Amino acid sequence: MSGTQAIQAVTDPTALPEARTTGTSTGTGTATRRAAVKPDTGARTEAAAGVITDARARIDDLDGRIIGLVQERMAVSAVIQRERIGSGGRRVNLSREMEVLEHYRGQLGRPGTALAMTLLELCRGRI
Repeated sequence: MSGTQAIQAVTDPTALPEARTTGTSTGTGTATRRAAVKPDTGARTEAAAGVITDARARIDDLDGRIIGLVQERMAVSAVIQRERIGSGGRRVNLSREMEVLEHYRGQLGRPGTALAMTLLELCRGRI
């Protein structure tokens, strides 16, 4: 079935080849027509499914980049922690952590604080 036929099948059940040849529905019903529209997207049209699929691919790419940046942040934090401890300082610098928390809260609102806490824990471990 071509892309045009698939779109027609979603909006017009008589556009299905089976329905045109027999003049009746072949029991495909609404569920099959929706199944052709990528049920994992939750969309009810091919156009919406396409937009959602493309947007999800972009989110997957962004998530990969975010994970890479978090891993980079963890490595830089390890350097800082190693140098601080090696020079006789404490493992954790609470005033710096408060700056980080405030920065995230200022940029992302209250959920930013939770995100910053998670990043801090990933980078320095639990206190």
